[in-house]
Amino acid sequence: VPPKITQKKNLRMLRFAILALAALSSVTAFSIAPAGSRQTSLRATGFEEVGGQFWDPLELSKLGKNIDTFPNMFPDKQFLQEAEIKHGRMSMLAWTGVWATCNTGMGLGMHIPGYPVEPDFTKAFAAFSAAEPTTTAAILLFISIAEGESVGWTGDNWRGMSTKVSGDLGLDFLGLKGKLSQEKLDRYKIVELKNGRAAMIAMASLFAWKSIPGSVPLMDIFTGQV
Repeated sequence: VPPKITQKKNLRMLRFAILALAALSSVTAFSIAPAGSRQTSLRATGFEEVGGQFWDPLELSKLGKNIDTFPNMFPDKQFLQEAEIKHGRMSMLAWTGVWATCNTGMGLGMHIPGYPVEPDFTKAFAAFSAAEPTTTAAILLFISIAEGESVGWTGDNWRGMSTKVSGDLGLDFLGLKGKLSQEKLDRYKIVELKNGRAAMIAMASLFAWKSIPGSVPLMDIFTGQV
């Protein structure tokens, strides 16, 4: 067998193994907790990796209370929690969008026929905007309305005066929340939070990989650049 063919087969096997492990870990993350872990799941905080206690050694969440040089100079913890959840959701959507439209490496083959093809995700928005200005305007309008409703619904969380739960936008048209026990609902909140954190790191790694060649070896394996 020619060496090049053998190398390609080994590379495909390696990619498959990594994807299989990633899929397995995802299934484990979303699996329902067994009955024996009922009490543990009820106490889930999102900081289980550091003993379950709120981890903030620099007390960044207390800047608004510890430093009062100017009134309302720093945001309250409510604002930071809302921002983390929102940016996590955005990053999960961004990560899915990059791989869904990518036609190389680990792309999911979900490109919509008729829309422009741009393998470089850093140039995809510009290419799409140039080819589909009306669709781009509609998307930006929708984002603006959604963001405006989000801020209006949230209230003044910058000063810690919001009465809503962070991340809850009141959107549950199918009534899914009412079908879940409080235990499962609390656990899914933690699952979303942790996956959002992972997605933010993933998006940061994509930009680092684009900016500094070789900085993310795993991406080189996925895209066949090794």
